[in-house]
Amino acid sequence: MIDVARRLAATAPIASLALVSLSATAETQVRLQTNHGPIVIELFDEKAPATVDNFVAYVRDGFFDGTIFHRVIPGFVIQGGGFTEDFERKSTRAPVENEADNGLKNRRGTLSMARTSDPDSATSQFFINLEDNASLDQRPGNAGYAVFGRVVEGMDTVDAIAAIPTGAAGPFRQDAPRETVRIESAGVVEPGE
Repeated sequence: MIDVARRLAATAPIASLALVSLSATAETQVRLQTNHGPIVIELFDEKAPATVDNFVAYVRDGFFDGTIFHRVIPGFVIQGGGFTEDFERKSTRAPVENEADNGLKNRRGTLSMARTSDPDSATSQFFINLEDNASLDQRPGNAGYAVFGRVVEGMDTVDAIAAIPTGAAGPFRQDAPRETVRIESAGVVEPGE
């Protein structure tokens, strides 16, 4: 009995180190609670550090709370993170440098930063790929769109949003959901949640 106790005591520090090591390499997760259901996102901290830091700063500031998914293109993407329910554009931070050369691909369920024709213009808007969208990947002659996360729970919610009929609304001539798709809250998932 004493030998068992000694062995357990001797291995406890190793087990603790293993747990510390696992938590240090775990990717950050964010939960988007929408009025259509939850979406949990795993962020690629190491592959897209500036983009992830930017996104998490918006999350921690409560920026996404009350914003909408304003663009829905079935078979392509759903996009949000920049407009209020009445289609007012929210004021954002300075843009981040495009990290599309990180080796990650725009595959179904991944998140990428939306931007203008300027590759380094991404601020708060992001999109979730509904299909594999190789045309959005970085390659010679194409700056690409920076993949920075992936949906790990809630693709059923994403697909339900993608099925909502679209049309003109606010400043958009097309692709705006005819039913409001609101992000009620966004928060970093704390370990153990």
